[in-house]
Amino acid sequence: MNEVKNNINTHFTVSIEARSFVIPAIDIIDGKCVRLTQGDYNQKIIYNENPLEVAKQFEDIGIMRLHLVDLDGAKKGEVVNYKILEKIASQTKLIIDFGGGIKTDEAIVSVFDSGATIATVGSVAVKQKELFFSWVQKYGASKLLLGADVKGENVSINGWLETTTINVFDFVEENRKQGVLNLFCTDISKDGLLQGASVDLYKKIIHNSPQVNLIASGGVTSLNDLDELKEIGCKGAIVGKAIYEGRITMKELKKYIEC
Repeated sequence: MNEVKNNINTHFTVSIEARSFVIPAIDIIDGKCVRLTQGDYNQKIIYNENPLEVAKQFEDIGIMRLHLVDLDGAKKGEVVNYKILEKIASQTKLIIDFGGGIKTDEAIVSVFDSGATIATVGSVAVKQKELFFSWVQKYGASKLLLGADVKGENVSINGWLETTTINVFDFVEENRKQGVLNLFCTDISKDGLLQGASVDLYKKIIHNSPQVNLIASGGVTSLNDLDELKEIGCKGAIVGKAIYEGRITMKELKKYIEC
C-alpha cells in the first residue's frame, strides 16, 4: 500500500511541477476573493466578489492548480466556505488544494466530498499530531499538503493568530519522518508586502529536509522571484497579491507556464 501511495505521489509531483510551478491563491472571506497583509484580518483588500470568476481566469491561461484558502474557517476553527469550494470544483478542472479550519475527520471528508483534490492542514499538525498522521496514512501523502506558516523561524497556527515556540525546521523534519512529502511554507513577515520571497529560509528547509517537496508562499513579486525559487529547488510557488496588484500579469503568467 505504501509503495502504491508513493508512486501516486511521485506522479502527482512531477505532473504539477511540469505545468504548474506557479500556484495562484484565492483567499476567501465572506464569500469574496481577498488578500491580507502579514496575516492581519484588519488589513483586508477585496479584489473580486466572485471567486469562481477569478478561478476561471486562471484556468483559461493554462493554470492547472489553485490554492484555495478559507480565511473565515481558519479564524473560526472550522470550515466555513464549502459552497465556494464546490462551485469552483464543479465548474473548473483545476486541481484544488483547500485549507482553513480542517480540524476533524468529518471536516476532511467533507472537503474531499466538496471537490478538493488536496487538503491543506496546518494547525492540526501542530496541536493534534496523531490525528494528522492518521490522515496521511488513510488518504496517502499526495492528498495532504502540510502548511508551515512562520514568524521568524517559529510555526504560527490558527489563521496566523497564534505563534508557537516550535522551530519550523524541527517541525518539517518530524513530519517528514511520518511520511509527509508535500509542504508549503509562508513567511508571514513577507506575506502581502511584495518585497520578495524568503529565499534563505527556503534554502535552509531544503537543505535540512531535501526529501520534502517544498512550495514557497509569500512575498513573490516578479517572474525573477519565481525563477530564483525554482533555481534553489522549490517545487512550486504560491502567488497571490502580485497577480491581483498587476505586478505579475496574466500574460506574463501564461508565458511562464508555457516555457
